[in-house]
Amino acid sequence: MNFNEYPVESLMFITNRPEIVFTHGKGSWLYDNTGKRYLDFIQGWAVNSLGHCNDGMIEAMDRQARTLINPSPAFYNAPMAQLAGLLTQHSVFDKVFFANSGAEANEGAIKLSRKWGKKFKGGAYEIITFDHSFHGRTLATMSASGKAGWDTIYAPQVPGFPKAELNDIASVERLITDKTVGVMLEPIQGEGGVIPATREFMQQLRALTKKHNLLLIVDEVQSGCGRAGTLFAYELSGVEPDIMTLGKGIGGGVPLAALLAKAEIACFEPGDQGGTYNGNPLMTAVGYSVISQMTAPGFLEGVRERGEYLKSHLLQLSEERGFKGERGEGLLRALLLDSDNGAQIVEKARLMGPDGLLLNAARPNLLRFMPALNVTKDEIDQMMAMLRTVLDSL
Repeated sequence: MNFNEYPVESLMFITNRPEIVFTHGKGSWLYDNTGKRYLDFIQGWAVNSLGHCNDGMIEAMDRQARTLINPSPAFYNAPMAQLAGLLTQHSVFDKVFFANSGAEANEGAIKLSRKWGKKFKGGAYEIITFDHSFHGRTLATMSASGKAGWDTIYAPQVPGFPKAELNDIASVERLITDKTVGVMLEPIQGEGGVIPATREFMQQLRALTKKHNLLLIVDEVQSGCGRAGTLFAYELSGVEPDIMTLGKGIGGGVPLAALLAKAEIACFEPGDQGGTYNGNPLMTAVGYSVISQMTAPGFLEGVRERGEYLKSHLLQLSEERGFKGERGEGLLRALLLDSDNGAQIVEKARLMGPDGLLLNAARPNLLRFMPALNVTKDEIDQMMAMLRTVLDSL
């Protein structure tokens, strides 16, 4: 096969992509149009939570595709109800709204918060968010995000998102006014460089929001669905949020997301929220398979064990090379480099042979690791050996 056989020029340019076309994958491995294989420690940006082409997901999709694909969101369907029940059973939330992407789920959380503020808090609408946060690419979620430069790309921004500093409770308290309806944060800032909110900060934030009758909203699009070693990252600090959003890993690779809320917060009225594909049975059947596998006995314990295994090896490498350590939770981790050569390492890792390695540099001075949650220790060992080879070549 030749790259030129693919009409990629018909695709709208949004980012620089290498001149390869991925054709198939299984587990932790991806294969391109030349037959080269790559050990995938990106997994679609923490999306393929069970690796490529998971058997349980395939079976669920095949079975559902032969039964019912989309009856309209105006009606109930069985997989929608079953997945909602599974999520509420394993969380502190009572109600679920399904969406197609994390940004859409976060947009829904913003809408729900403003609706609640209008009904129960005198029209309060501002949501305190955090510098370096990432909540999506819609106009409202870009405005909620604290990503540098995003305030000018599609200006004017949607108002109502003052920014605090993660792990600095005083910076949050200073921003609270009578217009404040809630605080939204990622328990682990993924795109910001894998920066966890501390247990203490999460507990302080919950106490502060309760004191001021504010909503606590956790964006677990990247950190949720087993990624942090618990089913949901809020569990790490023992707090109960009012609203949670999920995306990425909940679908294991298919477009699925969710907005969850406590019963007393779920105040949408008919016509307030919807979407053509929301809760369609094909995607929710796959999501049910994914969450069922994650909640099976021993699965999350395995994620935590492999997370500690990866952590120990990254720390060892950091000590060997004089790097600046590592951070993260579960199988969402970052290696802190000693210079801004992350992009160079990522490129060299992809181009190495005979097998390539797929990594991500969320920031110029670090590498982010987001392997499948069922990655093996042997694959972690293989990744570390390949990374050492790349570092030796610099």
